Amino acid sequence: MSRIKKYSRKAATILKNEGLISFGIKGLQKIQKYQSKKSDNVALKKRFVSLVDRQSVMDADWSKNPYIASLHKTKAPYTINWVMSPPGGGGGHQNIFRFIEILDKLGYKNNVYLYSTQDDMTIAQARDNVSAYCEADKLSFYRYKKNIMEQSDILFATGWETAYPVFNEKTDAHKMYFVQDFEPFFYPMGTDYVLAENTYKFGFHGVTAGGWLDKKLTSEYGMVCDHYDFGADPKNYQLTNSNKRKEIFFYARPVTERRGFDLGVMALEIFHKRMPEYTINMAGWDISEWDVPFPYVNHKMMKMQELSDVYNKSAAALVMSLTNMSLLPLELLACGTIPVVNDAPNNRLVSNNPYIAYTDPSPEALADKIIEIVKKDNLTTYSKEASESVATNGWDVAGKKFLKIIDKELS
Repeated sequence: MSRIKKYSRKAATILKNEGLISFGIKGLQKIQKYQSKKSDNVALKKRFVSLVDRQSVMDADWSKNPYIASLHKTKAPYTINWVMSPPGGGGGHQNIFRFIEILDKLGYKNNVYLYSTQDDMTIAQARDNVSAYCEADKLSFYRYKKNIMEQSDILFATGWETAYPVFNEKTDAHKMYFVQDFEPFFYPMGTDYVLAENTYKFGFHGVTAGGWLDKKLTSEYGMVCDHYDFGADPKNYQLTNSNKRKEIFFYARPVTERRGFDLGVMALEIFHKRMPEYTINMAGWDISEWDVPFPYVNHKMMKMQELSDVYNKSAAALVMSLTNMSLLPLELLACGTIPVVNDAPNNRLVSNNPYIAYTDPSPEALADKIIEIVKKDNLTTYSKEASESVATNGWDVAGKKFLKIIDKELS
């Protein structure tokens, strides 16, 4: 029997035995059941999820048509547009706005365009977040919309996902790339790794955080780069405790793989067994849900202005940097705290300060190095010397270098 005949006979039976109203109700129920099933089938299909809009990726024909900067001579102070992810309190955003504040004080106008496929942060929220660490007067915030921007002299991409809309943007502004880490390392080998890596081939001039990124992007991708060196803000980080210290510090970020949380905890477990009298301070994240096998003080996430007090209690600090070096080592040194850091080119090419205690990235080696430091006979003197070694490494030096870079690009 055909499907049509089957349903026709069933419909006739319902009409005969139950009447028109019942027939209508059962018909609606059948339609709803079909629509629900169809809706469920659609819901089961997985969507492509990425930090970047898929259409932006497909529109960016960098392979055939890389960006070529046109002659754009102008005089400072410039107007600079920045495309960035919605700003929170993380170090990456704080660093960008550190330079924005430097520019602002020199009369530059800065426009920030929030780009995200996942975060609906409002302009008011963004402005409020940034006010906690940036005091800039000529700073405006907008939601990013393609080809709707204030006229500017420079357009900066600030993360791999923002490089795509910047590449596609139709503008006379000089396009540049503010690179703070090798972002492909944030992902396993796959689509996002490749999409992040491709941005170094777009043709933008890169301004990199430290020399390691400069060397890597230049030698491996042919990207033209300049870099600035890290600094430590003397307003927030300074030596205030010259007494003997019986505590240590660990930058604990279990949610950020490149900060090597598990490796650090293993090293500290060894340290605690040998030196149980030392208090272990942890900050960077609330780690109360992690099973840490030794006593510690959980400082959770701290404000920049609060860190100096904890640093000044600590004789040594463990900082794991598995991609580009963290800003912490120089900030710790400013407070007289000796940072123990995993030895690798990504760290040494950023800072070769002799008071950074580089060592192999094994739990035993890291624990040994911390113990070596806290047992130093002349630790208070050594701590003072370490602080003095970064006294001239303020961010004003990096700010001047940044200004030279953009001046060179627009002259």
